[in-house]
Amino acid sequence: MLKIRSTLPKRLFPVLLLTAGLLVGLAGGLAAARQPHMENALAALQTAKAELERASRDKGGHRVKAIRLINEAILEVRKGIKYDDEHLSPKERQPYRP
Repeated sequence: MLKIRSTLPKRLFPVLLLTAGLLVGLAGGLAAARQPHMENALAALQTAKAELERASRDKGGHRVKAIRLINEAILEVRKGIKYDDEHLSPKERQPYRP
């Protein structure tokens, strides 16, 4: 009986992880439904940053500068999304109905 209790968290962890992933995906899906172009731009910037971080380091400082500029762009896109969320038009204020 003690052995069953010790394995329960191991069985529960994947379920909890999947549930959390689904909730995050749902929330992201709702945000993307409202601002698909901003969300796509954010994803593209994050992909570009990841590629630059994996690139070789011998670029005369330009790779590092590009990463810094992408970080600034990511911040600005997030600010734009937040601004739009806080300044909804009357039509956009209606509750979401799928």
